[in-house]
Amino acid sequence: MQVSVESTGNLERRINFSLPAEQLESGVSGRLREIARTARIKGFRPGKVPTKVIEQRYGDQVKAEVLGGLVRQAFDSAVRENELRLAGNPRIDRAGESELDFVATFEIVPDFGDVDVTKLTVVRHTAEVTDADIDQMIENLRLQRRTWNKVEREAKEGDLVAGALWTRFGDFRQPAEGEERFNTVIGSGQLLPALESALAGLQPGVEHVLDVAFPENWRQPQLAGKTAQVHVTLTQVSEPVLPEVDAAFIKSFGVKSGQADKFREDIRSNLERELKGALMARLRREVGEQLTATWAHVELPPRLVENEARAMLAQQVEQIRRSGRDPGQPPADAHQNFVEPARKRVLAGLLVGEVARRHDLRLDPKRVNETLRLIASTYEEPEQVIEMYRNDPQLMQGLQGRVMEEQVIDWIAERAQHTEQALSFQEAIRA
Repeated sequence: MQVSVESTGNLERRINFSLPAEQLESGVSGRLREIARTARIKGFRPGKVPTKVIEQRYGDQVKAEVLGGLVRQAFDSAVRENELRLAGNPRIDRAGESELDFVATFEIVPDFGDVDVTKLTVVRHTAEVTDADIDQMIENLRLQRRTWNKVEREAKEGDLVAGALWTRFGDFRQPAEGEERFNTVIGSGQLLPALESALAGLQPGVEHVLDVAFPENWRQPQLAGKTAQVHVTLTQVSEPVLPEVDAAFIKSFGVKSGQADKFREDIRSNLERELKGALMARLRREVGEQLTATWAHVELPPRLVENEARAMLAQQVEQIRRSGRDPGQPPADAHQNFVEPARKRVLAGLLVGEVARRHDLRLDPKRVNETLRLIASTYEEPEQVIEMYRNDPQLMQGLQGRVMEEQVIDWIAERAQHTEQALSFQEAIRA
């Protein structure tokens, strides 16, 4: 195989290579013979289909598959022989008219110089799940299952209120005609805080006029930064009724025995799993910030950074779409807003990979299994989730990548100069 490597930039390389024709012919003919032994084609007995029929039916598909495999093998071999370390995926195109000549363009990992993680200073946060945290979670679960009883009294914090309102400032009226209907739990933050807090103390069936200060960034410019009169009439006030923590309540959360001790044990396990993930996220961010600050001077592969920025933009657009809003069509250069965070993410990722390579860190299968079981435990049928991961190479590859990254982050944090900072459970899981 003929191979030539050239530099087209500080971190960009180009490889030209040609495949031997006999290798392609041999691969295609061998694969067609395999197909001929088992192919079922109407009018022919299995194993007796003529070669020309097999070629007509499967020839193009087989040739494309074999050629694709040979191209990947040839490229990988050229990369190994030239001791190149890729950053991102290569772009491989045909070179000229021949179906056997190719050109691959790709970026390489930059030279980071001395990567001494012992010079980093890392804050490692610690926390634990207490009985008070379990009590709070049970209270939250009761709130999720609460019912509402209509009452004939003034509204107060925690009540569910229904009503209608309209707003006036000078000649401006919102809405222009009629009223806007609303439902909210006082204290939930669903409405403008200044308005929602003023609902406490109002009597249902009576129109109240409230002076409400609107923030400077309010969505309606006529009200932004102004104090306007809001006319509010509550049509109904309901107070919450929380369920008792009895056997029926406990069984509704999948604890078949209905026993309080088992219920608390399950809650503790769930909170500890959440806490472990939150502490790792904090450590990943802490180590990532140290890495990107220390090696900020290193030139990064521009196409890799741009692709990451575009991926971050796509993720934001998808989040907006999932929230039920229309993200519209982003401008062609919208990804430029993500270049700086993308650069940091790429730099941290490359450095984590570099540390793993230099110190020959290997994926821990035990840790992969533990993480998989941790993920599966959040579903009603954990074994089905585990089976799904094991049967999906892409899912498993993503899981292994995540675990490997966590291993390297832990390895760096252990060797860096670090201090511990204790947090409460609530502080630790707060984003």
